[in-house]
Amino acid sequence: MAFNPRQLSLLQAVREHGSVKTETLAEQLGIPLQTVRRDLQRLTKTAMLERFHGGVRVVDSSTRNTTYTERQRTQAQAKQDIARQVAQAIPNGASLFMNIGTTVEAVARELLQHKGLRVITNNLHVAHILAANPECDVLVAGGTVRHEDLGVVGEAALAFIRQFKVDIGLIGISGIDADGTLRDYDMREVMVARAIVAQSRQVWLVADHSKFDRPAMIEMAPLRAVHTLFTDRAPGTAQQRLMEDLGVRCVVAQAPIKA
Repeated sequence: MAFNPRQLSLLQAVREHGSVKTETLAEQLGIPLQTVRRDLQRLTKTAMLERFHGGVRVVDSSTRNTTYTERQRTQAQAKQDIARQVAQAIPNGASLFMNIGTTVEAVARELLQHKGLRVITNNLHVAHILAANPECDVLVAGGTVRHEDLGVVGEAALAFIRQFKVDIGLIGISGIDADGTLRDYDMREVMVARAIVAQSRQVWLVADHSKFDRPAMIEMAPLRAVHTLFTDRAPGTAQQRLMEDLGVRCVVAQAPIKA
């Protein structure tokens, strides 16, 4: 199905946000609301987008993640807000695992002024970012490098991670089921993430609101393995109740106040 430039702009805007309100799209792109609704009706027929009450979102596959470039753009402001909140909670002198994920990379950028950190990572982007902080020791796992996102996976990475016990295991995830199951797409990445969870005194999960109810095929861990969830919007009532029952602390990041 062919699309005109306006419809392609709408599709790109939704992909960058993951999910967005119809009124927000009209305002951001300067398009009449009725035109946006007609265009979205056409776009949803392709199965690339799906409607929800008041908005539209990208249709996710349970077997294949979006590209690294798309993940960088999607929810970029939310990830920055989450990263700032997480960095404020990390004390100087802490030891950390930091795994694969664009939200984890956003946290790394917020740690450039921290002192006395020791970070173990299987994410070459995180290692490169934190190399700019002379007060941070970075240990990088060996193994197979994924070409798309420079994540390091495989048996060598697993063996490396299992040598350490750290204060905080900081992990990202691709999806959180309604029952709290944390899910991802690559079994090799999941195996390393499980090792990080096992070797961390506390597990901190960073996940923007689009990760809730997002399908992904492979189970990584139950939500009860997490001590603190950092997100950008308060979860729904059922999800909040589940976290309370499991003793999972939820921190909702606050966007900075504009002067």
